[in-house]
Amino acid sequence: MSTRTPDRYPTRVPGAARLIERTDPTIWAQQDSGPIDQATLASHNAKGYSIDDGVLSKHEVQAYWDELVRLTSDPGLRGDERVVVEKQSQEIRSIFEVHRISDLIAELIRDPRILDRARQLLGSEVYVHQSRVNFMPGFKGKGFYWHSDFETWHAEDGMPAPRAVSMSLALTANFAFNGGLMVMPGSHRTFVPCIGETPANHYQQSLKEQEIGVPSTQDITTLATTHGIDQFTGSAGSAIWFDANIMHGSANNITPFPRSNIFVVFNSVDNVLEEPYAAPTPRPTFIASRDFTPLSRAPRV
Repeated sequence: MSTRTPDRYPTRVPGAARLIERTDPTIWAQQDSGPIDQATLASHNAKGYSIDDGVLSKHEVQAYWDELVRLTSDPGLRGDERVVVEKQSQEIRSIFEVHRISDLIAELIRDPRILDRARQLLGSEVYVHQSRVNFMPGFKGKGFYWHSDFETWHAEDGMPAPRAVSMSLALTANFAFNGGLMVMPGSHRTFVPCIGETPANHYQQSLKEQEIGVPSTQDITTLATTHGIDQFTGSAGSAIWFDANIMHGSANNITPFPRSNIFVVFNSVDNVLEEPYAAPTPRPTFIASRDFTPLSRAPRV
């Protein structure tokens, strides 16, 4: 009989819920073991996020942008469950498991500039929990409501602890006005339980518009008042790395300037998924991988 890690972060509960102080580290490395300097590590530990400017050159940005155009133009992907469309416009919102669809992106996640940072932050070998490309077109791009990713990954995927980190790599300029990612610095130290039982096959609705697994307005107000709100802005080719439990969201984009990014979640091989903590069945593997094979570096050309 299999055992499960005790639930230290209960969520999807009935009635009222209390905020839970996080007991897990944010930086898991035991020693200097990667490209991130000590000042940046200290800032990431305190804020729950860090920014890496100029990850990709202009030439590389163009190559990945061309790849996104190719993917969105592929009629064979339109009926694929990994493709999520906007609820009203039916335009593509996200393409999941993109590192298995695109050889170019598969190579990107094993690039030392990226993989070595993930290993350093998590203090172990890592695998891809989730990958996707996100599209926020000009004038009608829909945002993402405030949430903690770990709350969903814990409840619906069975991730025991917040020993995971996300990278959002910008392929377009992120301005303060085109729906850029907003984060509450320091909020990663508090786990916010959500109210309500998880419906069966909840992912089919939540990927388009999430209603279960979102914090209360009171809890959002408390965190925002305590920590404030920062916004990721930067040129194409820059990236933000953020903790699995940080409270974040984005507004609608009503400007003419689109915003697209490659989004990859790295999870520690010491934090692999178990049975969901608050859902009847696990989400599909294209959303939450159960292939825990450690990533290896891409070979040098």
